[in-house]
Amino acid sequence: MKITFRLTISLLFAAALVASVFTYTQVQNERATLIHELNIRANVLGESLQEQIKEYIQTNRTVRLRRLVERFGNRAGLVGIAVYDSQGVCVTSSPALKSNFQTAPAKVWESVARNETISGIEKLDEKAAHFYSIPIEEDGRVLGALLLYHDASFIDARLTEIWKTNFFRLMINIFFIIVITVLVVRWSITGPIAQIANWMRGLRTGKVPHSVAFPRGDLLGPLADEVTLMAKSLAQARSSAQEEARLRIEAESLWTSERLKEHVKIELNGRNLFIVSNREPYMHVNNGSMIECIIPAGGLVTALDPILRACGGIWIAQGSGNADKETVDAGNHIPVPPEEPAYTLRRVFLSKEEEEGYYYGFSNEGIWPLCHITHTRPSFGLQDWIQYQKVNQKFADALCEEIAGEKDPLILIQDYHFALLPLLIKSKRPDARVAIFWHIPWPNPEVFGICPWKQELLLGLLGADLIGFHIQFHCNNFLETVDRFLESKINWDQFSVERHGQITSVRPFPISVASSFNDGPDDKPSSSFESKETILKKAGISASYIAVGVDRIDYTKGIVERFKSVQRFLEKYPEFVGQFTLFELGAPSRTHIKRYHDLMAELDETVDQINWSFQAKNWKPIVFLKAHHSHETIREYYHAADICMVTSLHDGMNLVSKEFIASRSDEDGVLILSQFTGASRELSDALIINPYDIEETAEAIYQAITMNKQERRKRMQELRTIVKERNVYRWAANIITALSHMRTK
Repeated sequence: MKITFRLTISLLFAAALVASVFTYTQVQNERATLIHELNIRANVLGESLQEQIKEYIQTNRTVRLRRLVERFGNRAGLVGIAVYDSQGVCVTSSPALKSNFQTAPAKVWESVARNETISGIEKLDEKAAHFYSIPIEEDGRVLGALLLYHDASFIDARLTEIWKTNFFRLMINIFFIIVITVLVVRWSITGPIAQIANWMRGLRTGKVPHSVAFPRGDLLGPLADEVTLMAKSLAQARSSAQEEARLRIEAESLWTSERLKEHVKIELNGRNLFIVSNREPYMHVNNGSMIECIIPAGGLVTALDPILRACGGIWIAQGSGNADKETVDAGNHIPVPPEEPAYTLRRVFLSKEEEEGYYYGFSNEGIWPLCHITHTRPSFGLQDWIQYQKVNQKFADALCEEIAGEKDPLILIQDYHFALLPLLIKSKRPDARVAIFWHIPWPNPEVFGICPWKQELLLGLLGADLIGFHIQFHCNNFLETVDRFLESKINWDQFSVERHGQITSVRPFPISVASSFNDGPDDKPSSSFESKETILKKAGISASYIAVGVDRIDYTKGIVERFKSVQRFLEKYPEFVGQFTLFELGAPSRTHIKRYHDLMAELDETVDQINWSFQAKNWKPIVFLKAHHSHETIREYYHAADICMVTSLHDGMNLVSKEFIASRSDEDGVLILSQFTGASRELSDALIINPYDIEETAEAIYQAITMNKQERRKRMQELRTIVKERNVYRWAANIITALSHMRTK
């Protein structure tokens, strides 16, 4: 109440001061206006009498002059009239003035002497009166003066009324100020602050409600944002402490962000970790007049961002947002994440020609289809290869700038966009420990031999101290490829390649997702997710069972095969027509490339044909949602789905399968997983299928829907145990440990 009282008193003082100043100004203006009106009235009367009075004075017709004065002296508001000759002798006057002005007062002498009108306010018989003295002249000679007195007592009455009225208004304003101040302070300040205080008390005692409606707006919005971040940090710290305590009791070794942070501190020994990737973890785009920061979709960002959040460092990536240049400093740096910076993002900007050749051309029309054996013909062009080399050199220059002051820097390069980068770095910094992680499959030597620049790519990769793949099978393919096309010494026992004194280790590091499984700040409880019914209502349909597919729209993801398996399932089991719907969350990608453009058209056509075949009121078998969906939206669908379908025709790992498992804190749901994903080697309790076999996939859908709850729960528990133990922090710890222990030449 103290703040309310102080604020009320301050507002009352300010209101009273403002009201007094404005009232004083109004009174002065009103007084001047009323006096001006009296001047005008007196002037009009004086001018109307002046000629007759002049004539009577000149002809000495005193009687007529007296009658004139007496006749006009009875007018309303007029106190009296007096006429004086040039010697100041009163010629005649109204009865009311006879006793007061027999001799000319000073104002009359002044008017005669200066030959000009004199006016003002003075007391007459204890009453305010307005006097107006007009000289009477003839040919420049002053004959006398006319003195008019009007009643001015109404002026003070009018001004007093103004003060009273404004005081009454002030009292009303004060009342409303008090009421509104109390309500506003309670609703907008003290109430929300008390709410935040109670919530923080609950946070401190470990009794925090799952969802709290924080106050927003200019006043308490920043405080609420900071408190939310602090709450997340405290919740994570408490969760990590509880988990560590549990691990000590159970003698387990689960990796957490806190454990990774401590581990990396020891391994890096004060050094920074440098990550290089094509895709940036945070992108700035123009949204009307505002600049918005978004997180691009993709498994690479999902996997690597938590690592640098935990251990810090510098991430070098292409700046692809249309507002990226506006948000960086002179060195193209920006601290991220925006709400709680933990590491630095260095952006490298490419020209349109460089991006077309390096990214859309050589990387995604050449290497991508070459490594994903999905019967899409790779295309290799000389100009694309030139741009690929140019951009790799550009990133090498940027990386060398960042590591200039570092001793024995640790560098983790990501994916097929930078196959040449390891050798470029090693040639300038032999002391650097360089690892490259290949996120996509590595084909057999016969397939890789298609590439015209296969030897250059292999030599670039072998500049690294460590090459990581998702699974051992891809490691084997890589070593066989090197054995086929380069002169080198391959140690199959140690899985390494030695060439010109440079030793490169080749090892599997199955990547995963970051999940605490503790209902931390990023893991909402089941009750706070949108229900299946809500999601169906938004789509305008009804169904009993829903499946979800989450993919970047790519020909390697087997989306067409997934749609056809839904069609076949409904044909084989018509009792589920009207009961089963697949929600496909597809993020458009690489639409500049003809194969991707054609794929989009093929998907739309397939969905239309299937939906038309089974059309029914308020239901359709496939809902195709083409957009870049937020992580929050995707989690809503994960949690509401009965089935998650991952039908990749060829994939390095596929983190969608692990994200789905991590999201199911209710330990329910069924995962249908392609045998051609790296994840299928670990997630054996999923329903493993051949996505090319439409019949098998349709049967897997039926098995998932009809599976009893006990079996579903048992399978999901096993899957969650695997993802929990083999999380992204363990992946990062393994690859960073292996890299830091590498010997450099």
